[in-house]
Amino acid sequence: MDAGGTLIKIAYIKDGQLELRKFPSVKLTDIAAWISGHFTEVELCVTGGKSDLLQKLLDQKVQQIVEFEATCRGVLHLLQGKEQMPEEHVLTNVGTGTSIHIVTKDEHFRIGGTGVGGGTLLGLSRLLAEVGDYDDIIRLAPQGSREHIDLKVSQIYEGSVPPISGDLTASNFGNLAHDPVNLNPPDYLASVIGLVGETVTTVSVHAAMQHGLSTIVYIGSSFIGNEMLRKVVADYTILRGAVPVLLDNGEYSGAIGALLSIE
Repeated sequence: MDAGGTLIKIAYIKDGQLELRKFPSVKLTDIAAWISGHFTEVELCVTGGKSDLLQKLLDQKVQQIVEFEATCRGVLHLLQGKEQMPEEHVLTNVGTGTSIHIVTKDEHFRIGGTGVGGGTLLGLSRLLAEVGDYDDIIRLAPQGSREHIDLKVSQIYEGSVPPISGDLTASNFGNLAHDPVNLNPPDYLASVIGLVGETVTTVSVHAAMQHGLSTIVYIGSSFIGNEMLRKVVADYTILRGAVPVLLDNGEYSGAIGALLSIE
């Protein structure tokens, strides 16, 4: 179990197969009841920021594993079988906030992160567009345009050749400093996703450059069903000269790592 700030992710073996489930963290008591009702006389292992809270609600003995250890172990499991995947890479976990790790063949360690992540996405979407439900955000955002909100490098260097790629964002929400045109909620949502995606990518690319790496593996609950964020991150990573890998089921890495620690 990975008890995060936004979601509780659960990985378990049933009939020899890996099963994955997720629940909102605000329903912690209900989740504990579900676990106790479905799993008796089994070994349990939990990780994540709400581990202690969840453990206190469970009647069974529960092991704990450090979150970063569980996450890296789960990622390595999910990467098995992927062709041409280098052993050494940057691992970026975009959950409520964003945590960045360096993974080599001998070790893995956290080098930092940023407070910009899924919590930023939810908070700014509610503040700017009055849309607070995650499913509504990812449904409406693709209908919006960032053109009149974000300022691109090419717009600053209008009429001349910019010294860097004109497609790079010069200032997120920078166009709002001028008289904005009529904007709709989806426009704000698209720009919020752009802000989160580009910030996370920029920090990750800088980490890769600092450690002489070229591949960045992205995981986290912020990518669940969020094709727009996935595209922003993938395109911006390539634009900045690195190789993106967006793992399917990457949000379950911590839960899978906790499961593997039992196995």
